[in-house]
Amino acid sequence: MYSPKFNRVDDRATLLEAMQTWSFAILFGPSGQEPMTATHLPLVVKDEGEHGLIEGHFASANKHWSSLTGHETLVIFPGPHTYVTPSLYIEELSVPTWNYIAIHAYGTLETIEDQDTKKRLVEELITKHDPQYLDRWHAQPEGYRRTMLAGITGFRIPIARIEGKFKISQNRTAEERHTIQAAHAAGTDDQRELARWMTRLIPNVESGLEADPKAGKA
Repeated sequence: MYSPKFNRVDDRATLLEAMQTWSFAILFGPSGQEPMTATHLPLVVKDEGEHGLIEGHFASANKHWSSLTGHETLVIFPGPHTYVTPSLYIEELSVPTWNYIAIHAYGTLETIEDQDTKKRLVEELITKHDPQYLDRWHAQPEGYRRTMLAGITGFRIPIARIEGKFKISQNRTAEERHTIQAAHAAGTDDQRELARWMTRLIPNVESGLEADPKAGKA
């Protein structure tokens, strides 16, 4: 991923937090005769191993899993993003741009077929997104749950390499960053989330009294 030095974030805890927050991700890799295919999936990201662990499941009918098994897979976690108008800049000779956060994780995909582990994968997703449904899931007839689990293929990806790009106006002046952060903080959900990350990664951005013109490294 193209990422200027001032946009790169390497801190493990920050990257895991971002992936866990925006865990609906895209798996890229070959599928059958196709050189490249993408599958969109909700994932669980765990703080295990050197860079973290990704777990999830495919519908077994989606044969993308069979092509990815045993091969390096790229998983992209798209974060918040927003247009940035040059009207927020002091410099007249400026052009529009886009602020965004994206994480690229790479690792070899391992499939999971045993019933107990697939059950755990499903229940971890339910616990993350709809914990009040968990008792209802447990109350479903055993045959129904067994049939549902038979229709999925689980997987895990130990993360071998990871890239984080937090493009949040680090290359602008302190005054401009302050203006952009304030505009984001009063905007859409994505803009407010980017404003929050600007506050975390760029010291004193809310006050406009930054010392480092290219702060934002984590």
